[in-house]
Amino acid sequence: MTQFPLDNAQIDAFIDVAFAEDIGSGDVTANSVIPAAATLTAAINPRENMVLVGIPLIEPIFRKLDPNARVTMRARDGAHLAEGDVIAEISGSAGALLSAERTALNILQHLSGIATLTERYVAAIEGTGAKLLDTRKTIPGLRVLGKYAAACGGAHNHRMGLFDAVMIKDNHIAVAGSVSKAVAAAKADGQRQIQVECDALEQVIEAVQAGATSLLLDNMPPEMLRQALELVGGRIPCEASGGVTLDTIRGIAETGVDYISVGRLTQSAPAVDIGLDYNS
Repeated sequence: MTQFPLDNAQIDAFIDVAFAEDIGSGDVTANSVIPAAATLTAAINPRENMVLVGIPLIEPIFRKLDPNARVTMRARDGAHLAEGDVIAEISGSAGALLSAERTALNILQHLSGIATLTERYVAAIEGTGAKLLDTRKTIPGLRVLGKYAAACGGAHNHRMGLFDAVMIKDNHIAVAGSVSKAVAAAKADGQRQIQVECDALEQVIEAVQAGATSLLLDNMPPEMLRQALELVGGRIPCEASGGVTLDTIRGIAETGVDYISVGRLTQSAPAVDIGLDYNS
């Protein structure tokens, strides 16, 4: 997913929600301090090295409050930026632009933070053959944008939600009664692609024999991962997950797993530092 995922109507709806929670009935500071005729010229600048994401939202955010605002973008999504670069230049109604500032910066900082962290994980497994996956561990309401940012950082998008792929996890297995029963039930429902989460080697054997089409090897240390992969014998793809960090991902990748999923990419990536700097 490297094409921006929101159309114009979705962008407008997103901005409405963002402004409703921040501006509400009105920006009391801007309304009381900034003269109605005052204008502002400013630049949006990175203050650290980053992978930039969120550019298609910036002009609509500022122009929502000032339709005549001039917004000149100086960088694109996926760009590598450093302190001293310029993301965008804006000018227009001072009150409107200052009211929109935090919304614009929040989304840029969050999405760019995801992409920047993701790129570090991708670099850590370069040359191993393993592919990095994102997960459903996203901030509610921001999943599509979060997964887009992860893709801009070099990750491969996993399932978007519960609706587009079967993943049988430990609690499903507990309720169904066993791995075999859970897989059989999914097959009986007409599901053809069935991933099973396994945290023990016995489950790996059972899942393969039951007809799983891929495995999620959860919280297995590297040596156990190698044993699991030997049992699978390359018959179906295998994904490793569970507490993966930048310190551990290389060792996991070198076991030979096909995929590694990392929830912290979208769940807890630190925001990067981006500011709006007043010019005149």
